[in-house]
Amino acid sequence: MLREIKPKNARSKRALEKKAPKIVENPKSTLFLRGTSCSQIAQDALADLHSLRQPFAKKFTKKNDIHPFEDPKSLIFFSEKNDTSLLVFGSTSKKRPHTLTLARTFAVNQILDMVELHIIPETFRTLSQFKSRKFAVGLRPMMLFSGTAWDSPVANEYTILKSFLIDMFKGDAGADKIDVEGLQYIVSAAADEPAGDDAKPTVHLRLYLLDTKRSGQRLPRIELEEMGPRIDFRVGRSQQPEEAAWKEAMKKPKGGEEKTKKNISTDIIGDKVGRIHVGKQDLSGLQTRKMKGLKRNRDLDGDIEMVDNDDTQKRQKN
Repeated sequence: MLREIKPKNARSKRALEKKAPKIVENPKSTLFLRGTSCSQIAQDALADLHSLRQPFAKKFTKKNDIHPFEDPKSLIFFSEKNDTSLLVFGSTSKKRPHTLTLARTFAVNQILDMVELHIIPETFRTLSQFKSRKFAVGLRPMMLFSGTAWDSPVANEYTILKSFLIDMFKGDAGADKIDVEGLQYIVSAAADEPAGDDAKPTVHLRLYLLDTKRSGQRLPRIELEEMGPRIDFRVGRSQQPEEAAWKEAMKKPKGGEEKTKKNISTDIIGDKVGRIHVGKQDLSGLQTRKMKGLKRNRDLDGDIEMVDNDDTQKRQKN
């Protein structure tokens, strides 16, 4: 069960309401930090990912004695202090070299889930090694996940990584409309096909710029140019979210969906049309207003009888 915190004063009440579930969530910020031992490859990866996450990113340069899977209290403290729900921790050891640990926090003093990624140094390329142009800061990318590992019906390391990457790169999701000119780059995460039961597929992270060229038709021709960085991962340890915490994290606030009203619709023009259902009415006992104009005139009745008598006499003569 999650611990329910009751505010002691108005200030703490406002702070809790700020962190409460919302219909449109605020952009999630990411904190990048390193451990006491961190290789240059891991530091370069942290720097490149930090530049891609601007302006929703913070980066620590000092060393931190943190072991995420053994004691995540320091990560939780830094997350609360800097108001960042996503964390990327870089470290290096003899057993796990060039490691990035991705973690998400939820509620208070709690890690939701974690996944460990080991960078393959032979294929690693930094952002500065690609001489192509870069995208503008603050744009939202298109995301592509290729491979059967991402579509696992059971929660595993790859479903956690997919959810983390979406939270990390989606940016400000409050806008209802997207300008086509703002679609400038693609984040591609490709996973190899599983070779065996024990072997975990390698993840290939690539970023591509969209280049529009003339095609002689109405729609332009789209070409992709690799922008960097180029990172290949081997998936390591992971921590699955608890069932109660995951259920609480996926809860939607009330009032987000508009209640449907019966017998009310909108036509093509946009006007609101309502339908009223009325039961069968008994008109036999309906009291009508008595008016002189509705009464039959005696003179008129007499004229009608005279016209009828004249017609019968003409028929008899003939």
